[in-house]
Amino acid sequence: MAQTYVLVDGENIDATLGQSILARRPQPQERPRWDRLLTWAEDLWDQPVSGLFFLAVNGEMPMSFVQALTALGYKPIPLSGSPDQKVVDIAIQRTLEALKERDGDVLLASGDGDFIPQMTDLLGSRRTGLIAFNELRNGAWAGLADRGLELYDLEYDVRAFNTELPRLRVIAIDEFDPLQFL
Repeated sequence: MAQTYVLVDGENIDATLGQSILARRPQPQERPRWDRLLTWAEDLWDQPVSGLFFLAVNGEMPMSFVQALTALGYKPIPLSGSPDQKVVDIAIQRTLEALKERDGDVLLASGDGDFIPQMTDLLGSRRTGLIAFNELRNGAWAGLADRGLELYDLEYDVRAFNTELPRLRVIAIDEFDPLQFL
């Protein structure tokens, strides 16, 4: 049976949200509703999903977050390593490489360009998609769209947030509502 692997780079999404969009630590109500991502992914390609949520753990396991992810249907993947290792990136890269040998479509939630070689290797052999904040993802991802990579926005396409984020983005004229600015 066909399925979609949803790989979440929790560090990248959280850092982008906090540093680049909010310029502060996100409040609980400003964080993504991760269950919506799995539901959206299942509907997108009309097949079951397997959600893998990668997180760096430096010290004590964040049990309440891990338990919440498990309850939502994710397989949490807590990782540790030396200070010079980007453990989440390494694990996602290895997972993408391992997926070359398995059937299944792939959705990656990250704007990080470190995964471009591995995602490029998957293009053409399965459906692939990238979920990020469109204006903040690595610019090299756009070049893969004409090769079949589907690009989605975590807020606007997935609708993973309960509140509207203060993002500056290019607005298609058909979507422009002057009341949002008055």
